[in-house]
Amino acid sequence: MIDRHVLITGGGTGIGAALARALDAEGARLTLVGRTPGPLEALAGSLRNAQPITGDVTDENSVAAAFRHASASFGPVEILINNAGVAPTAPFHKLTPKAWRQVMAVNLDGVFNCSLAAIDGMLAQGWGRIINIASSAALRGYAYVSAYSAAKHGVLGLTRSLALETATKGITVNAVCPGYTDTDIIRQSVKQIMEKTGRSEAQALASFTSTNPQGRLILPEEVAASVLWLCSEQARSVTGQAISINGGEVM
Repeated sequence: MIDRHVLITGGGTGIGAALARALDAEGARLTLVGRTPGPLEALAGSLRNAQPITGDVTDENSVAAAFRHASASFGPVEILINNAGVAPTAPFHKLTPKAWRQVMAVNLDGVFNCSLAAIDGMLAQGWGRIINIASSAALRGYAYVSAYSAAKHGVLGLTRSLALETATKGITVNAVCPGYTDTDIIRQSVKQIMEKTGRSEAQALASFTSTNPQGRLILPEEVAASVLWLCSEQARSVTGQAISINGGEVM
């Protein structure tokens, strides 16, 4: 059982929703944070003990308000899962400064903002877990997602540095690095490839599964299983790590 207060950013869909369901089954008190209230409210309503909070991880004032609201209901955040992210695709020479900044703001600044909001409470309690949902793009480069890959590399650097600072404080900080995962983001990308190139769905999907030696997409539930372990006392010696979930793709 995980009788802890867990805050999940990007908690309404995809990997975030799978995380919420898995942690709910283990008895956690859940705060689900995201920019779109509908999915958050629908998911929270289906869980045992969850509250939805609309917030923007790129805005430090919004993050501070979300943490205040969360703590007022369930106590200090004990486990933070930084899951919010965006992954637009474009050749580098067509990447605009505005698009670059947006990707950095959500994928990297958001991790900083939320970790900063959580860390004092964890230090005061002498216990905490920060789990950053990074990507295999944190470990290698991928074409057409240079901003995303750069941001995720930054998340991994932050993870490793913060892990060293908190190693003697009862806090662990880790990154989970899934390969291409079966979420709405990938499904939308498949649709775009089909529209732009005329490829079949199977051919478009192969663009993502070809790098996985198992020849498939990762399931969100597989990511959730690793996160559950990192939340547990059995993983208290695991910190500063990048845990790959990618079907055997060698980095």
